[in-house]
Formats: sequence, structure tokens, C-alpha cells
Amino acid sequence: MSVHSSTPSERITVPKLVSKKAARERIVALTAYDTPTAALLDESGVDLILVGDSLGMVVLGEATTLPVTLDVMIHHARAVSRGAQRSLLVGDLPFLSYHTTPSRAVKNAGRFIQEGGMQAVKLEGGKKRLPMVRAILDAEIPVLGHLGLTPQSVHALGGFKVQAKSEKEAERLIADAVALEAEGAFAIVLECVPGDVASRVTREIGIPTIGIGAGVGCDGQILVFHDALGWDTGHRRPRFVRRFAELRAEAKRGVEAYAAAVKDGSFPAAEESFGPAADLVRAGSKSEKKS
Repeated sequence: MSVHSSTPSERITVPKLVSKKAARERIVALTAYDTPTAALLDESGVDLILVGDSLGMVVLGEATTLPVTLDVMIHHARAVSRGAQRSLLVGDLPFLSYHTTPSRAVKNAGRFIQEGGMQAVKLEGGKKRLPMVRAILDAEIPVLGHLGLTPQSVHALGGFKVQAKSEKEAERLIADAVALEAEGAFAIVLECVPGDVASRVTREIGIPTIGIGAGVGCDGQILVFHDALGWDTGHRRPRFVRRFAELRAEAKRGVEAYAAAVKDGSFPAAEESFGPAADLVRAGSKSEKKS
């Protein structure tokens, strides 16, 4: 049943999402950046929709997520909020919107709720982000953590690389996850970490883990919509991405068919055109008299 019918499905809240871990129900998450995509994911039963700063790369053509501003994120978040009635909506705090002071983090997180129509926010980093997490939670805004490969730290990490490959790094990652849970984060995204490490984190904490390039041992999975559905510019996709459709190829066929129809004069056909102007005027006059 479509969530846009007269009896929409009940909204997934943060407590409901968290409860899925104990119930052993896997969490389905995807990114979205506009209204039609959000409506599609919502109707398809996606539990969590992330308005990710990945939009900088897959929508705006940037090389990294770093150029994305908060205003751009709010713009896309608002569009997504208009399309989803059931899924939990999470806004991704962009680079430098929460890195400096807790008060700045709260103000910017609040914009996602008030202006963007989100129910929660996501931020990257572990223990050093705890003051920001604490402040945002004190403002009654739920927080989704993000550990492992944190794209906003791409320059410090030396590129988009797998993280927590050594035992020391794995222990640090687990400690960060435990700290985020203790502070009150409702779930944690684990990106580009070995599957066995992600499984250890998942066993260690009581809140859900949502993996992206982190193996099957997480409590749920998330992918970038454009990667998963083949709606991209043909860039090299990460190893962890599986194509579930090829939207770009299908769209290209449609555009080529449209171009051919325009060039050979078969579009628009008679049924796609209006009749003679005189007939339209007469029809309009009759309608006015009846009214």
C-alpha cells in the first residue's frame, strides 16, 4: 500500500528504529536529495532516508563533500521532507557546521529540524565530537553517529581508504562507538571498515549499526541512491556498491527516443496537440455560459 494513500503507514521514529536491533530486524537505509526520490523510497519501505552531503559529489559534481554548505543541505532536506511520510528523515551536518563549538553545532542542527523538516541529524567522528553530540542531544535533537571512513576528513585520512585495518585502530573505533552510545547517539554508520571489525562493534553496543562497505554483520545497510540504482555519471563505483538497477541507461534510451521523435516530426502527434484556435474559443464561450 502506498504511504500516500488515505491511511498512510505509521512514521518510523527514533525509538522504533532502535528497537529493530533487539527484534533482529535489519534496517534499510538510502540517501535522497529531492522530493520524487524521497517519495519513491518512502513508498518502497525504506526505514531511514539520509539527506547526505554526498549530494555534493553525486548531484553537484564536486570531487569531495567538503564544498557543500549548510544552506545547500537545508534546501535539499526540505525537498526530501515534502516527499516522505513514513521513513525516518536524517539530515547530514556538512563540513564546519559542527566542528568549532557546541553552540554552533546546536544552531545548525536546529535548522535541519525547523527549516529542513528532518527528525534527526548525522555527524562524523568519535570521542572528540562528544561535546557537540551532548549539546545537540540537550536540545532534544536525535543524533546519528558516523565512524570509520569519514568523508569530511578525506584530506587528513589521505583519501577515501578503508579504516580500522590494524588491531589498534579497531580498538579505537570500538571505543569511539561505545562513547557515542554512552553519550546518547541512537545509531552509528560504519563506513569502509573490515567486516569482522564492524561485527565486533555491532556486538559491543546496544544501538544499531548501519553499514556502508562494512560487511553483512551490521544491523542495517545504507547506500547512496545514485550508486545503488545506476543514476550517476559513470564514475568508478566503490567495491561495496551493488547495482540494483540501471536508471541512467534506461533514461538515456528515453531521451534518445524523444530526440528522434522531435527530429522526424512524430512528436507531438495530433492527440498531443490542441485543435484550431477558433474551436477553442467557441468551446470556452460555451463553458462560460453554462457556468
